[in-house]
Amino acid sequence: MNYKETLDWLFSQLPMYQRLGKAAYKADLKTTVKLLKALGKPQEKFKAIHIAGTNGKGSVSHLLASILQEAGYKTGLYTSPHLKDFRERMKINGEMISEEKVVEFAQKKQAAFEGLKPSFFEMTVGMAYDYFADGQVDFAVLETGMGGRLDSTNVCRPIVTVITNIGHDHQQFLGNTPGQIAREKAGIVKQGIPLVVGKTQTVVKGVFEEVSTQKNAPLVFADEHFELRKVHTTDKSGQLFDVWRDGNLFLEKMESPFLANYQTENMATALQTLVLLQESGFIHLTNENLRNGIQNAVDNTGLQGRWQILSTNPLTICDTGHNPEGVQSVVEQLAQTDYDHLHFVFGMVNDKNPENILVLLPKQPTYYFCKPDIPRGMDAEQLQQAAFKTGLRGQHFSSVTDAYHSAINNAGVNDLVFVGGSTFVVAEVL
Repeated sequence: MNYKETLDWLFSQLPMYQRLGKAAYKADLKTTVKLLKALGKPQEKFKAIHIAGTNGKGSVSHLLASILQEAGYKTGLYTSPHLKDFRERMKINGEMISEEKVVEFAQKKQAAFEGLKPSFFEMTVGMAYDYFADGQVDFAVLETGMGGRLDSTNVCRPIVTVITNIGHDHQQFLGNTPGQIAREKAGIVKQGIPLVVGKTQTVVKGVFEEVSTQKNAPLVFADEHFELRKVHTTDKSGQLFDVWRDGNLFLEKMESPFLANYQTENMATALQTLVLLQESGFIHLTNENLRNGIQNAVDNTGLQGRWQILSTNPLTICDTGHNPEGVQSVVEQLAQTDYDHLHFVFGMVNDKNPENILVLLPKQPTYYFCKPDIPRGMDAEQLQQAAFKTGLRGQHFSSVTDAYHSAINNAGVNDLVFVGGSTFVVAEVL
């Protein structure tokens, strides 16, 4: 098989949650364990930093990888889903796995998979772990796909586990209450391995304290130790922050490439995780490593889709926020942004309750409703009708591309075009 044929096989033959939803979900780790055993247990050949959470886990993963790279450590990074290229899911020192390596893995390992019938996600986790083991990485930063306890990435040997925050997403699998969701996320906590929680949330703090006690896992809440105070926005591509730790100035005028307000929480989580690892003797970092790692995070790792400016004429921004907490952050930042009129390109997947998201959106924009090009995509006309009931106005379009181009063409010079609602809508525009 060539690379295209290999991707066709991965996408068409293996059940894929991102495309199919519940039909591709497996509620246990048996296949993952068998798959990794067939691969020679690659998860035992690298030190893992394992990250879960409702929002921010991708950004924290990229930040950690970037800083470790700046410190000279050979670093693997596994994230999902991909936005433009399947190979985004697995990188070493910011370089995507090669097409040749993808083909080689599929061809050489195919016999080992006979009878296992892995899902797409199980296969990609196996591929990433095999790639990191062969590449002899010093550390592998691993982002969970969904939840934690039953996520395929959870078959690993972490030196620290990280949970960014708890919000409402994937309730059909993780539970309907914050406490139930927190317990599923906390399923990544291992015996005696430290746990960093990014955001102190009263409603779930007790869950993490209970689990950490049961597992004898030292627990630290990042926001109780780190605070980022914005100095000012440098331009349309970054901001300056003073970083405080336990009331003392830790880093002065640290430059960040991120414009999203929510990234301050993610940077604090990453910094607390690295300080813990340094104090535990796993790594050695300088302030220069921290500064450069954050400042160069986008260039070092290829992070995309987080309040990303696509164009300045008209100003066009995309963001992958897709659950109530993520969308609320987007709406709050839109309210702080200057423009004459907002054109909102919006789509969702069909296993979410649209009303829970739609009621959070502002009423003034012109909406361009669209369906992401995956089986899970919500029908654009159905989405438009649901939006109409919540007071939103706009048209539905046959594709994300048509909606996007219509918004761009209708926007005035001082207007704003925003693209969001689903990771997959953003992926198509990118």
